[in-house]
Amino acid sequence: MITETDRLVLRHFNEGDIEALFQMNSIPEILTYIPTEPFTDRAQAEKLLHEVIYADYSSRGFGRWAVEHRESGKVIGFCGPKYIPEFDKVELGYRYFPEYWGQGIGAEAAKAAIAEFKSICKVDEAIALILDGNLGSMGVARKVGMEPNGRSEFMGHGVTVFHRWL
Repeated sequence: MITETDRLVLRHFNEGDIEALFQMNSIPEILTYIPTEPFTDRAQAEKLLHEVIYADYSSRGFGRWAVEHRESGKVIGFCGPKYIPEFDKVELGYRYFPEYWGQGIGAEAAKAAIAEFKSICKVDEAIALILDGNLGSMGVARKVGMEPNGRSEFMGHGVTVFHRWL
């Protein structure tokens, strides 16, 4: 476990989370503001877990964290750090299943996650790269004290770069 809140547990992803990773990356509604193609096969989720998430844990000592709903024990999304080489910074990223939108889960998890950045990621600042139009993610970034700090491109899309000193 990385950290917890009243409703949530933030922890490392594990092999038991492959189905949740597949769903998070295949449901079109979730991917509206994510610049990737939807997954079509669970093997893609296994590859993501092994070649990206576990690789980040191994090489950086941190990476995206599973967000588990304490009451159900279900993984309902992810929240946490990822080093973004194009910006040479650590990003706070988050994604949740639609049935949990609008309940304050995003802000609750993001506050808990960002409180761990300095000690776990060894950084003094965090960014969030938010695609144009993603008002929900912008709201979460603002609720954790991030402010817009210019515009850029990421993965071929326009983004607002939110920033916060830790």
